[in-house]
Amino acid sequence: MSSELPALVGLYAVQAYAATLAVLLLLAAALWWASEHHLTARLRQRLDDRGALLAVLGLGFALVLGAGALFAELSEVLDAEDELARFDLALSNAVRVGTPAAVRAWFAAITHLGDTATLGALGVAVALFLVVRRRRALAMLWVVAVAGNGLLNTALKALFARARPWVADGDLLTQGFSFPSGHSSGSVVAYGMLACVLLRTLPRVWHLPVVLFATAIAFSVGSSRIFLNVHYPSDVLAGFASGGAWLTACLVAAALLRHRRQRPVPA
Repeated sequence: MSSELPALVGLYAVQAYAATLAVLLLLAAALWWASEHHLTARLRQRLDDRGALLAVLGLGFALVLGAGALFAELSEVLDAEDELARFDLALSNAVRVGTPAAVRAWFAAITHLGDTATLGALGVAVALFLVVRRRRALAMLWVVAVAGNGLLNTALKALFARARPWVADGDLLTQGFSFPSGHSSGSVVAYGMLACVLLRTLPRVWHLPVVLFATAIAFSVGSSRIFLNVHYPSDVLAGFASGGAWLTACLVAAALLRHRRQRPVPA
């Protein structure tokens, strides 16, 4: 890789963030539209309940496999002093140098949406809300997803024990290891599960805004860790991968439980 590429990416990091976010929002909207207006109806027409469940399981398996492969590839980079690892470090430094102070201040505010305290308070509030609404199965799934990801991320950090980037101006104090990013994985799981909960409890008119909100928050929180130079880009990608795999596994488990509860009882 050219040594000039990290500097070029760092110079246009804000534009790259905005463009990537726009693409993700368009993709999320397209997937939501396809699911609501085409895929769901086709599944109902051509598949029985068991066939639809198998389709969901197959898609979930593919997503988990893809996310796991990405995470495994990134973890191998940590053990190799190769060009990609040096590119990771150079890109992190270039983003730090090229990001305006106003942009850093904005990301410094956004990143708190992925703090442990914020996600913990959100976890308790949503769990209590679901219990009061007598959605105990959904409340249990929510707790398992959010708390389980926290335990998984802690274990992965201890396993790889990667040091964090050095923050030159010392404006953001961080503790713990760097790989994978807990803010990234935690935001993917928490706000992804929050979208799942809201899609089951809110009127249909709110469904698309909920999907777009969850996508924007999760991606922005992860990106903030790079712009604030408290994580390397590969840390954030690994966080997205591990969080996405865990979220998919929880949603597949929810589909299995839902199918089992709706299955008719033999006479």
